[in-house]
Amino acid sequence: MNCRNIIRQIPIEDFLRKPEKFYLKVSPDGNNISFLKPYEKRLNLHIQSIKEKEEVRITNSKDRDIAFYIWANDNRIVYMQDKGGDENYRLYAVELDGENFKELTPFDGVRAEILDELKCSNEEILILLNKRDKTLFDVYRINVNTGELKMVAKNPGGVTQWIVDHNGEVRAAACCDGTATKILYRESVEEEFHLVLESDFREHISPIFFSFDNKNIYISSSIGRDKSAIYEFNPRTKENIKLIFEHDEVDVDELLKSDFHKKIIGVKYYTDKEHIHFLDKERETIHSKIEGKLKGLSISYENMSKDESKMMIYAYSDINSGEYYLYDIKRDELIKICNLMPWLKEEEMCEMKPIKFEARDGLIIPGYLTLPKGVEPKNLPIVINPHGGPWYRDVWEFNPKAQFLANRGYGVLNVNFRGSTGYGRKFLEASFKQWGKDMQNDLTDGVNWLVNEGIANPERIAIYGRSYGGYATLAGVTFTPDLYACAVDEVGPSNLFTLLEDMPPYWESLRKMFYEKMGDPEEDKELLREVSPVFHVDKIKTPLFIVQGANDPRVPKDQSDGVVESLRNRGVEVKYMVKDNEGHGFHNEENIIEMFKEMESFLEEYL
Repeated sequence: MNCRNIIRQIPIEDFLRKPEKFYLKVSPDGNNISFLKPYEKRLNLHIQSIKEKEEVRITNSKDRDIAFYIWANDNRIVYMQDKGGDENYRLYAVELDGENFKELTPFDGVRAEILDELKCSNEEILILLNKRDKTLFDVYRINVNTGELKMVAKNPGGVTQWIVDHNGEVRAAACCDGTATKILYRESVEEEFHLVLESDFREHISPIFFSFDNKNIYISSSIGRDKSAIYEFNPRTKENIKLIFEHDEVDVDELLKSDFHKKIIGVKYYTDKEHIHFLDKERETIHSKIEGKLKGLSISYENMSKDESKMMIYAYSDINSGEYYLYDIKRDELIKICNLMPWLKEEEMCEMKPIKFEARDGLIIPGYLTLPKGVEPKNLPIVINPHGGPWYRDVWEFNPKAQFLANRGYGVLNVNFRGSTGYGRKFLEASFKQWGKDMQNDLTDGVNWLVNEGIANPERIAIYGRSYGGYATLAGVTFTPDLYACAVDEVGPSNLFTLLEDMPPYWESLRKMFYEKMGDPEEDKELLREVSPVFHVDKIKTPLFIVQGANDPRVPKDQSDGVVESLRNRGVEVKYMVKDNEGHGFHNEENIIEMFKEMESFLEEYL
């Protein structure tokens, strides 16, 4: 029985249109709030005075959302934006009144990223550019008013992460060298970087930030252990001098700090949900006060004013799309700013429940199950929704796409299959060279678990995924052709040879790691051919809907073209949607809504 007969069918646009306001931040002086808000269906920057409550739009983008932004100082904002999904982000700067607009990085074919806001400077920030060499990012100091650039750290090769000390100097880096991970360090900017820590990439090491005396580095490391823990590391003696925090179930790699009070305050980690373990009693007391005011919601700290008297808070749950609050610490005053999607009502949303099941080889696989309201959880149509990455993980949150599917009567299973991040080395390594094999078996075992529990109707199972999830979709209908009634692939690679060959140039230093994780095109030629769906299209008989961005820099359009052409030549039902103004996945609102309307009809027909 479909739940649409029992609860209200919510318009598809309500789930997929842009939030009312999004990504709110408080200004360094605490006087203004910035946020992204739709204008002509694109997320544009707006400013709101805390005292007057007046909103001012300061950007006018009609082609592409603004992807990210920072406060460079009290009066100027720097933001990132690409063109048509090419992921070659450029940086722009604008005043709070919309004046003095400046394109800071007007370089064709170059990707810019923001490294550090430089709280010690009002006019400059640190950015990354692959301007000198498309495969490497160097560090530049840039004037946010004039765009004047100065290189301050030249990438010696393989650096994937730069660490800035509290004086704004670049003094540490994480480096990939073949299959080795290294931490580089220099005592001062006059010196050359030298090696202070090295491990095989299977042992995770990642610098987080400098201690407040600028002498030591906090790192996340799994050297000699399964789960990553946070340590204080002395780069001069090359030793861990203090264990800050560890967890026996999951990796820990996020350390929270107070720049104003110059101390670490806690760690954030994810089990089934997000948790914060406080190391500072004062901040723990503040958190308890906020929790008392926002009962039942998970609390995330977005940013703070420079004196840390005001903080921007994002509160959410699996059935609450998110709310933003400004908290005044001195007054213990919590001011609600907005709901992200106020048109969605909590009582109409569906719970996202953490689950676990045992894979065929005994590995315990975690995930989340969203079931429709108003119907007995028996014999339901199900959509399996593998995440992208694949070195990523699903978390407990408000998931508008899962909520849409549940509202239409489908159960949704999100599986953190082996290789998903956060579960330790053994869980990660169990995925090596297992694309289309054990990683895919975990999804199949998730289907079988649902069927054995009586939740799923085995004749009405679909699979939908994006990026790696799109690959898993293609692999599902190729290697288990009788398992799924229909499938939706969004920008999924069909050919692992060309996926490895067509990597963006700035992933080049990771190439050998990719070979270790996925397979070497020469040494593992037979394996990669065996698990690339494009070579086994003759096995596909499941109705398929493929979605592709024409400008995709990671999975070029010809990956999808080849599958579609082969299937149509065989007379297999395949729907194909291509958008010329999209890249790796759809981002423009009208394209997302069009895709999901087509997907709704497709699932209705075949599921």
